[in-house]
Amino acid sequence: MADEAPAANGQAVDPNAPQFAPQAVYVKDVSYEAPGGPRIAPDAANPTINLNLNTSVTDLGGDLKEVVLTVRVEAQAAEKTAWLIELQQAGAFGIRNVPAADAQRLLGIFCPTYLLPYARQVVSDLLSKGGFPPFLLPPVNFEALFNQAAERAQQQQQQPQAPATPVN
Repeated sequence: MADEAPAANGQAVDPNAPQFAPQAVYVKDVSYEAPGGPRIAPDAANPTINLNLNTSVTDLGGDLKEVVLTVRVEAQAAEKTAWLIELQQAGAFGIRNVPAADAQRLLGIFCPTYLLPYARQVVSDLLSKGGFPPFLLPPVNFEALFNQAAERAQQQQQQPQAPATPVN
């Protein structure tokens, strides 16, 4: 992100204006396991799918933040793992002159929403290459998850802390 970028009309953009832009999207880490190969027990036509998502933000220095969407998805059939994928889909995002509250919302809502289709493609490709039917990660309402996490954090702050017991 340069100090002054030309606008579409050829005039310079105010360097103090809020700026936010994706800089890079990449797979940071991935693990695929299929202990029994594509064989699934014949009586297990519909395996149980367990999906866990998490996000984290790291300061990369300057105006860059790294957002990592961690996806863990596992299919179990007949109480055995059919396949397991653990993926860290990451993105570097440039953010400058954005108020802290707005920056938190961008990093906690927009960025994971931006990364999800990339993660969905990686999961689907891995399963197809492993001989399994494709599985598409479902849509995720990161705004609702962000708001729930903010409410939990606020409730925890409002709860009175028990005084520390002195140790003799």
